[in-house]
Parts: sequence; C-alpha cells; structure tokens
Amino acid sequence: MELEDIDLNLLVVFNQLLTERKVSKVAENLGLGQPAVSNALARLRKLFDDELFLRTAHGMQPTPFAEQLAESIGYALGMIHSAVNARSSFDPATSQRSFSIGMTDIGEIYFLPQLMQRIQQIAPSVSISTVRNTAVHLGDAMEAGQIDLAIGLLPQLKAGFFQRRLFEQRYVCLFREGHRLDRKRMREADFFMAEHLAIVSAGTGHGQVDAILDNHSPQRRVKLKVPHFVATGHILASTDLIATVPERLAERMAVPFGLKFLPHPVDLPRIAINLFWHAKYHKDPANQWLRNLVFELHADRTGARP
Repeated sequence: MELEDIDLNLLVVFNQLLTERKVSKVAENLGLGQPAVSNALARLRKLFDDELFLRTAHGMQPTPFAEQLAESIGYALGMIHSAVNARSSFDPATSQRSFSIGMTDIGEIYFLPQLMQRIQQIAPSVSISTVRNTAVHLGDAMEAGQIDLAIGLLPQLKAGFFQRRLFEQRYVCLFREGHRLDRKRMREADFFMAEHLAIVSAGTGHGQVDAILDNHSPQRRVKLKVPHFVATGHILASTDLIATVPERLAERMAVPFGLKFLPHPVDLPRIAINLFWHAKYHKDPANQWLRNLVFELHADRTGARP
C-alpha cells in the first residue's frame, strides 16, 4: 500500500472512532452525517482488508489489527496537526529557534548588545546569527527563509518585502580625545587638512558618502583605508586620524575608546536605517516577535511601509 492510496480524512475518522467508539459521536465531532462516517468506515475496511471496528453492546470495539494501527496513526496525525499549525503561536520563553539577521559590522556594534541582552532575559534558548548584507544574494535568501530579517540602507529590497523605518541619522567626524581638532565645532578647511581613516564599505549606503568626500574639492587626505568599521575605535584611539562615521556608531564607540565626535562640516545626506522582512513571513509569529523586539529596542516611532 502506498501513501497516495490513502485519504487522510479516512484516518481522521479512524482516530475518532478509536476515541469515541460511537458513529453518532464521531459524526457530531467532525460535523458529518452518520451515513458519511459509516461510508468512511466501509472504505477503511476495504483499504485495510480488516473489519477494524466491531459493533458490540459497549460501542464500536477495535479489532487487534486496529489496535496495532492506533498508535502509529495517532502519532502521525498529531505530527501533521502540529506542522500545519506551527505558525499559530510562538513562545519565546521555551523556543529553541535560531534566527539569522542580515546586517553590517556597524549593525553588529550598534544593535546586537541590547538585542542579545533582552533575548537572554526573555528567550534564553533562542540563538542569533548574522550575515553580511553584501555577502549573499540577500533577497533570495530572505525569500527562502534562510535569513529572517535585514537591517540597513537596502534599496535593492523592493517588491515582495516589507520595511519599517527604525531611525535616520547624520554623519559625524570621529577622533581621539585631545586631538588638535577637539573643539566646539569643526571647520571644513580643518577637516580636509587632517589625515583620514576611510572605511570603504562597498555595497552599502556608506559608499555614497565616500563618493561625495572623494569627489570634493579639495579632497580628503586618506592615510588609511579599511574594508569595515569594526577596527575604527582601536585605530582612532592611538593615532591622529579622523573618520567620517554614522552618529549612532560614534555614540557607541566614544566612551569605550576615549573618542570624541563633532557635527560634520560637509553637507552629507542623512542615512535611513530600515528593518526588512519578506512578505512570505509577514504573519509568521516567530518573525513577528523578532522584528517587534528589534523595533521596541531601537526605533524612533514611525509606521510600517509595504
């Protein structure tokens, strides 16, 4: 016998008969007429070549073969029921779910400390992994469910995605305490006379800012280029280099590395940081829980945009 030969509805009737032992009660539970239940039982008897249930003074009693089938069929139906209803609830306190979030190294520095602290408190068995927004085919991976959320300036995520604004931020100049430019404000001339640490973050929104500064006249004097932001604090703390970074990153780095920052003297565009998720998982309770948690911790209050 092959699975395609079996009507799942017949197994539901079988399982109900095991429990209720009365055709009338099974019909009531399933919203069927008694003839429909009797017909289903007849089909089951033919399918398994066994009487399965015998009518007695104490109701429909299972045959030895029916009792042999009972545990396996009950377990299989329970597993199917759990699978098709898996998205109906998500309990962070007991879940062992692993989530994946696309973000830059700035995102890891800014978002992860608070996010992981809260997860430890309310979802101790939940785990998080991060991937670079530029290191994968982000949209395809999110559609496939391999990445649950993405955070950043990601104009490539359009059709098929929801996004929710977390915040906007400006760029600032970051440098060590005691730097000769550590004043109340920074003049444009002083900015271009200083030696710079340039973070070349290809494929992110920060590339637009690099292009503006590199095409400016005069141009900045780049002493060191690195491909990510994670070493910025260490480098600036021990040199006279200055760097152009997002303000919220500067806020995170200032105290641990003994740094200061000032408003940028060049008119640079503000950067919008959004939270993205694929429309396939818009109503998934686990995805809803995680994105609501990110929003609760890090958002300036605005609405969602499809």
